[in-house]
Amino acid sequence: MPHNTPKRSDAIVKGPAHAPARAMLRATGFETKDFDAPIIGVVNTWSTVTPCNMHLDALAAPVREGIEAAGARAVDFNTIVVSDGVTMGAEGMRASLISREVIADSIELAVRGHSLDGAIILVGCDKTIPAAAMALARMNIPGLVFYGGSIMPGKLDGKDLSIQDVFEAVGAEASGMMSEEELGKIERAACPGAGACGGQFTANTMAMAMSMLGLSPMGANDIPAIHPAKNEAARACGTRIVELAKENVCARQFICTQSLTNAALAASASGGSTNAILHLLAIAHEAGVDFDLEAFHNAAQSAPVIADLKPSGQYLAHDLFMAGGTRLIAARLRDAGLLGDTATVSGRTLFTELDDLEETPGQKVIYTIEAPLKESGGYRILYGDLAPEGAVLKVSGGIDQVFEGPAKVYESEEDCFASLQSGGIEAGDVIIIRNEGPKGGPGMREMLAVTAALVGQGIIDDVALITDGRFSGASKGFVIGHCAPEAAHGGPIALVCNGDRIRIDSAKRRIDIDADLSARRAKWTPPKRRRFGGVFDKYAHLVSSAAKGAVTTILPTENF
Repeated sequence: MPHNTPKRSDAIVKGPAHAPARAMLRATGFETKDFDAPIIGVVNTWSTVTPCNMHLDALAAPVREGIEAAGARAVDFNTIVVSDGVTMGAEGMRASLISREVIADSIELAVRGHSLDGAIILVGCDKTIPAAAMALARMNIPGLVFYGGSIMPGKLDGKDLSIQDVFEAVGAEASGMMSEEELGKIERAACPGAGACGGQFTANTMAMAMSMLGLSPMGANDIPAIHPAKNEAARACGTRIVELAKENVCARQFICTQSLTNAALAASASGGSTNAILHLLAIAHEAGVDFDLEAFHNAAQSAPVIADLKPSGQYLAHDLFMAGGTRLIAARLRDAGLLGDTATVSGRTLFTELDDLEETPGQKVIYTIEAPLKESGGYRILYGDLAPEGAVLKVSGGIDQVFEGPAKVYESEEDCFASLQSGGIEAGDVIIIRNEGPKGGPGMREMLAVTAALVGQGIIDDVALITDGRFSGASKGFVIGHCAPEAAHGGPIALVCNGDRIRIDSAKRRIDIDADLSARRAKWTPPKRRRFGGVFDKYAHLVSSAAKGAVTTILPTENF
């Protein structure tokens, strides 16, 4: 940045009035020359509670080197992470989605509070990734998201493992199909070290989305956590954020309807997590871009599944990296005329980045658009009696399915899991788990413990599951989440009774019930909600519908 060119940080470092601020900064190592340079925030989600983020402290070192080599000054901030894998199936899972808002808020407060000229955000576990994009979109400053990378596969008896295998083994052990000793072996082998969960679960889906949105340099997020090239990519990202700050290239120059559509298409084509729907809606909201549920349905109809990745396929993120990475999936979509060209933080357009593709000869991970793994994406947006605002169907098998059966209603995830473990759920049931939405949970917990147990007991293909909660990227089966309005808002899911006949027709995009819901509503009294106190009650008071991304902020055009 040329000398005397105005910059955001001048608000705290320029002029006699800000001598106290300069004095404080000098104590941290600032020199006089640093006050003329861009000040870049290195926002880290490092934590030792999860392998997804436990290496990010070390990864910040080459980021800082890149920043300072490019003539800027790096300042470090930390924010939180709540591990989905650790909290899954427990009360603490309520904190996961809430943490997305807290992370975005804390980034905004640190960056705006110190008038920083730009920020690079190091992310790992699921909610840290969308939170980083939400904060950058909200502030509209020069910014870049750098993903710490995927974990390597676990190994047991010659088989690659991920955390998904552990959850499914829990169900197998409960049903007597696996011994406790075998479960222990899988537990000890599944997670060999640093990095985010290894399938095309939420973290890797959202890391791919960051590249498609243009907020991460293409290819940087694909590099596994412990790969030797990760430090080099970190250093390059440090250099690049300084260039963005000097040029004043801001986040909303990348987040637009087309880049959001590109991200939705990649999520569909990779067989990715339905959480991408929730998070991309939230990012669009923060950027002020009109983007709704139907965009995801259209993406899934346009982009077939071409990635043979877990949870439904065979391979893991490391295999995708070795095959050609995000570039390979995106190039397939571009060549089929499905993507639109957009700007990216690298300074090159998306299509120019894709020209650098190096597909590994003979790779088996990514199929072609002409001969896909599945003819359409792995999710559909459904409406109907039970979901006037919409719901998200995630399927592992054929997409055009009809499932009809009696409702088996549970008021919480724990109630359902306990019933399942004791044999209370049978083939043909339509499982209803309610009061787990953004407001009702609060926190919209993921149902991986339930879906994995259904897999382990061998009945995942013989039941349907509907919830106002959500699903982990590692979930599979004929499962419907994000059912809106949720039960806590008096949505129709609150009125379902045991034994009601429910019909799900994915081709017609309907979820209907053979019951007089209007008569029930006239007699229905909302149950008294349990108070959790603190941030949980604050979130429940503020949060919007899952159909709107479950956000807690308002736009300038909305009433305050």
